[in-house]
Amino acid sequence: MSRKHEEELKSRLEKESGYIVHQFGGRMKFALAYPNFYRVGMSNLGIHIIYELLNLRGDTSCERFFLPEMKTLADMEKSNTTLLSMETQMPLNKFEVVGFSVSFEPDYFNVVKMLQLGKVKVRADERTKFDPIVIAGGPCATFNPIPLSKIFDAFVIGEGEVILPKFMDVMQETKNLPREKILEKLSEVEGIFVPKFPKKVSRQWLKNLDDFPAHSVIQTSDTEFNMYLIETARGCGRHCRFCMAGYCFRKPRNRSLGVLKAEVEDAEKFQKKIGLAGAAISDYPQINELCKFILEKNLPMSVASFRADSVTFELVQALAKSGLKTLTVAPEVGSEKMRKVINKGITEENIFSAVEFGFKAGIKNIKLYFMIGLPFEDMEDVDAIADLTLRLKKFSDENGGGKLTLSVNPFIPKPFTPFQWSPMAEKKYLDSALKNLRGKLKKFRDVEIISESIKSAEIQAILARGDEKISELVAKSDSMKKFKELLRENNIDENFYLRRERNFDEIFAWDFINMGFSKKYLFDELKRAEDFKNTAPCFENCKRCGVCDF
Repeated sequence: MSRKHEEELKSRLEKESGYIVHQFGGRMKFALAYPNFYRVGMSNLGIHIIYELLNLRGDTSCERFFLPEMKTLADMEKSNTTLLSMETQMPLNKFEVVGFSVSFEPDYFNVVKMLQLGKVKVRADERTKFDPIVIAGGPCATFNPIPLSKIFDAFVIGEGEVILPKFMDVMQETKNLPREKILEKLSEVEGIFVPKFPKKVSRQWLKNLDDFPAHSVIQTSDTEFNMYLIETARGCGRHCRFCMAGYCFRKPRNRSLGVLKAEVEDAEKFQKKIGLAGAAISDYPQINELCKFILEKNLPMSVASFRADSVTFELVQALAKSGLKTLTVAPEVGSEKMRKVINKGITEENIFSAVEFGFKAGIKNIKLYFMIGLPFEDMEDVDAIADLTLRLKKFSDENGGGKLTLSVNPFIPKPFTPFQWSPMAEKKYLDSALKNLRGKLKKFRDVEIISESIKSAEIQAILARGDEKISELVAKSDSMKKFKELLRENNIDENFYLRRERNFDEIFAWDFINMGFSKKYLFDELKRAEDFKNTAPCFENCKRCGVCDF
């Protein structure tokens, strides 16, 4: 089976261009691991950014690892085959550093699975001088590393471009020292959290994005989207109260149009669709000029997301010309009351205007994202989702529209948001809300509702706000099923993590991280939500949250 795994990796590598293979020599071997399948990992721009950042160093050789596909995974476990790298098919446990990029809570279990497959000890406290240093970065590592603290030796708190060069400098300087001394030195680096040497850590972020252009480095058609990705901006200043990214990646920063044009020109030779990445592409101040430039190069384009209140017809038209068949809009809620609660900052008119742009551009299908179970929500607010959908359905029919798809998912409270104190809605309420919504819309054959499993959302909520007790279970769980079993076996009260109303004074597992704003700032936002008050977006020279002076 080892040969089969090796041949699969080689076959995939043959279809790539842009990957890097160094002669190891004196280079430190860094395993860059994404805890999901290859197609998902290679669609993650962060993997491309870190891969290039590390391989441009003269002292580091970075290779990639992914979770094997399900059939291959089952065969590897049965035959005790070791997980190998993409580039040189080297075993994971032969690398000096193993770095995971962790974006989603369900992938925690894949981290455990990959370490097991790679013959690397899962628990940090069981590793010796012969084992790699295992680190984590990405959104989950930044907003609450504690549920993973029994697994990882260190965490990157913030953006890798700022922290990883310093991390690798320390690794080179200390490579002949005892393991504990290496970890102690790493704990002294700004933006690195080492559970063995706990202390306050300040999130690090890149002040000038133009210093590090971000784009696809490795080309392959075997991805979720098959695009050449270019990051237009980072962070978001819209202050949506449910959104972890809006707080953990503040302040919002844009790349200059000149840098983005240069990246588009670099992408021309690949003749692939340009995928513009960022929190809200339509908020980019020169989005129309950028769209025009891309289309003038005869390149199709797509966007990661856009805001209904800032989207332009030029942007939608460019997407239509690029073959987009379904326009995606995220109202999140259906009522004006709930728009104020979450501080979405859009109106119903904005939503209809965005949909109208789609119809005018020839895009007939619409997908809408909604949440249920938000703080201060009641069943009338769920009814408002159905009412909004029916009005959009009527508008669609009048304009020759097609299918209307609703993605309706349970709200999950996240750290470093105003709703970090809020309980998750009861399963009974969520079931009732979904049933109510389906009942109101079931007779319309062109309206489809899709939804995430409520139980899966509950597990994500436990992991998001988990503590050291949860970390003990995660370190023993290579699947969500196993984690659920361990919760029962250890008599863990899920409601302690899910449905408690928390007090302002409660000390959270993630409170040791300094995001650049105070806990009181977030709590004041929670009170504004309760009072149905809006908060204005970020603006230049704003002093409200403190991030810009951080």
